[in-house]
Amino acid sequence: MEEAWQEQEQEEERMLRRSQEWYPEEEPLRTSGLSQEEEGSLRPSRGPFHQERLPAKLPNGCQRGRPSEEQVSGEEGGEDGRPPSGGEEMLLSRRLAKEGMEKRRPCEEALMGELSEMVQRVVRSSSWWERHGADGTILALNFLSLPIGFLLLRSDHLFAFLLGVAILGVAHHTITVKGSHMASHNALAESKSWGKLWAIFFIEVCSSFTAEQGIYNHVKMHHGYTNVIGLGDSSTWKLPFLNCYIYMFIAPLAVPIITPLVAIGLLKEVEWKTAIRTLFCMFVGLYSHYWLLLNISEFQSMWSALSCMLITRSLLAHPYIHVNIFQHIGLPMFSADKKPKRIHMMTLGVLNLPRNPLLDWSFGHSLISCHVEHHLFPTLSDNMCLKIKPVVSQYLKEKKLPYNEESYWSRLKLFLDKYEELMVHAPPISELVGIQ
Repeated sequence: MEEAWQEQEQEEERMLRRSQEWYPEEEPLRTSGLSQEEEGSLRPSRGPFHQERLPAKLPNGCQRGRPSEEQVSGEEGGEDGRPPSGGEEMLLSRRLAKEGMEKRRPCEEALMGELSEMVQRVVRSSSWWERHGADGTILALNFLSLPIGFLLLRSDHLFAFLLGVAILGVAHHTITVKGSHMASHNALAESKSWGKLWAIFFIEVCSSFTAEQGIYNHVKMHHGYTNVIGLGDSSTWKLPFLNCYIYMFIAPLAVPIITPLVAIGLLKEVEWKTAIRTLFCMFVGLYSHYWLLLNISEFQSMWSALSCMLITRSLLAHPYIHVNIFQHIGLPMFSADKKPKRIHMMTLGVLNLPRNPLLDWSFGHSLISCHVEHHLFPTLSDNMCLKIKPVVSQYLKEKKLPYNEESYWSRLKLFLDKYEELMVHAPPISELVGIQ
């Protein structure tokens, strides 16, 4: 029974992807050098989480969840072929349950298919500038601002020096967060070949992380299993041994140090050629920053240059950590065997923050005010996510599907008040159950 259910789910996924012709189907990414057993170790087993049941009915006659084996086994009777106790009424109810299960899935597919067609029309009517040019220009402007920032650090005036730190800090986070995020989704260019080059440049050279592991963990796990416990539940951002205020306000300062150390630790899971390339790219990125501080900004010692590197690379580390936990943790969580279909999983488990000029520029719309849109259509650029936002929000509200939006400060207050529950203890599973 379980194998048949899994085969049916796989077939449905294929049908859904065919309904989204504009969204290229990606082959499952296998991290180079990992065996199937090692990949399986990336999926930790679930513990005995508390079950929190949500309403059974979904909009437009769709239903949540899946029937139990008892509901679908024995539709024609018991083991001996005769109707079970309860007579014809019981048999009729089981047949209706089976019909409801068969109708539920086309309904869910129709919702995602209809939304995809609407978004596809917007994408096809958009120019190259809207699809890629606007975001490419933002990244280019940040690269062009780097010489100004390094030259301002030479000044003896405090204001000019601090302005240089601010310019370099904003530019660093725009290049590493916005650039790396878009590159991991191949959203910077139409060409897949260029997409791979951009991913290596932004993720390894600029962000000091390994591209293969970054793409696997973010695209294949987090996006493929959003808020599924043990797979894509943002647990990589949890440090339960830290105090609430240390985690929220002090630990982010260590992100520039922790990131390359974690990347080096992950190199044992990739091929040796990939490991050598990653180490070389990381060295080029870090040493270039250090060399420019010594030779352009004229820092007099190694420690002063390293301290400036730490300050500029951690300038926006606090909102970076906060955004990564605010938009998923605290929302419904699912078990791997009872996760909802894509449109419900993304609308239930993803949250948008309000627009903010600094964060929109540095992190991109897809990580701030258009995170729901990004999870539904991850290959779109930041600017395109902003453009389809009215279409997606109106459609979800018309279909009475969740469209989570909340302010940065309200989420911050929630995490400060409920840090133990959300970040230390495992969150409860929200099991979508019931058939109509």
